[in-house]
Amino acid sequence: MVRLRFSLFQAVLGALLLVAALQLLYLALLSGIHGRQQRRRYSQLFEARGRGPGPGPGAGGWRLPADAGLDASGRYRLYRDVSRSPVAARAARSPGLELSLATHSSVHNLHQLPALVRRWQGPLAVAVFAPAGELLPALLALRRLELYCPGLRDTVTFTLVTPSRLRLPPYPPGGLDGEQDEAEAHWDPGLDSDSEPEPHPPCRRALAPLHRLRLQRRNYALGNASYPNNLLRNAARAALASRYVLLIDMDMLPSGGLHAHFLELMSSPRGAPPAADRTLFVLPALEIRHSRRLPWDKAELQRLYQVAEVRPFYSELCPRCQAPTNYSRWINLPAGGPGLRVAYTQPWTDPWEPFYISRATVPPYDERFEQYGFNRISQACELHVAGYTFAVLDNAFLIHKGFKLASEFHPQKDEENRRNRILFRQFKQELKLKYPDSPRRC
Repeated sequence: MVRLRFSLFQAVLGALLLVAALQLLYLALLSGIHGRQQRRRYSQLFEARGRGPGPGPGAGGWRLPADAGLDASGRYRLYRDVSRSPVAARAARSPGLELSLATHSSVHNLHQLPALVRRWQGPLAVAVFAPAGELLPALLALRRLELYCPGLRDTVTFTLVTPSRLRLPPYPPGGLDGEQDEAEAHWDPGLDSDSEPEPHPPCRRALAPLHRLRLQRRNYALGNASYPNNLLRNAARAALASRYVLLIDMDMLPSGGLHAHFLELMSSPRGAPPAADRTLFVLPALEIRHSRRLPWDKAELQRLYQVAEVRPFYSELCPRCQAPTNYSRWINLPAGGPGLRVAYTQPWTDPWEPFYISRATVPPYDERFEQYGFNRISQACELHVAGYTFAVLDNAFLIHKGFKLASEFHPQKDEENRRNRILFRQFKQELKLKYPDSPRRC
């Protein structure tokens, strides 16, 4: 009887072990199938097989590099032209590109790129910073922007910048594609609060996940990572070998037709100043209320300026930073037609940090400056010491979407400013050694 019970126990135990073994085998097979599906999705998304440029997975020519170069500090890794853009290929094959725009962004500000592409209507380079935890969302965002936003792939080249310890993974973890699809399927028009909304429906749906991402960050508050803005500016400027370059922040837009108008100015016998190589063509920067439509030309801007819907950039935070532009003189200039000309020159005075079109050969930004404070003014200071002229254009401008308010910044901004102020004092002493014969100081 005992032997019979023991035999039954052995049979039941054996059956249970068999069931458990079959379940483990099933899970292993399911995991393998799921892994192959994820790798196939990634391959479709980032590794085109030459199936033509249609608006869907597999379009284009993405071949993500297995490695990339490090910056001078060794802290960051730069993946140049991650999408193998046609504009970058054309610039490499046929040197002679006259004018490009360079800008930088985190993944949380990429939703503003399609509007910038529409405004600029010319070659454009973007350096995107992706810290830990944001690498895959950044790659997916870039790919979707290229696939679904008109004109973007043919005009934009991307440089991806990451902390040096991060490497591009062979394929994304399960579920990431599904999360993106889910976000697009439940796109909320209320998320698109920009004053220049996206008119193209497929692009608008692709922007939906990015609009949600922007709500997760305040300015440069990236957790444990520092935003290397000057490194990004240099990386974007170097991405396209053009004669002239306009370098701006992602949340600014140029006046309509600026690309074509500036090329006309440079080709006109009376337009370009004699020392154009040493001239910085200043674009007055302004900011507009979030609720207003962005002006296309100066006439429209003047009307908004008169009713206080537009004001000089950084009016509340640092009025002295833009005051040397002389807005009262610029806004009242007589209409000179649709083109551009140099209206007047302004001597550089501390702490002016203008935006300008310059020759691509101007000194680079000092990459030691990160986060907030003295990152742009350091280069303007050096250009002044190096002997450059600041020439204000009459009908061109930059417009920032929304008034800059102190309440919108993260709590660490003042401490970042303090650290960079100390670095800036050191930087100015270094300029005396770099330009010993210059009579200029800043």
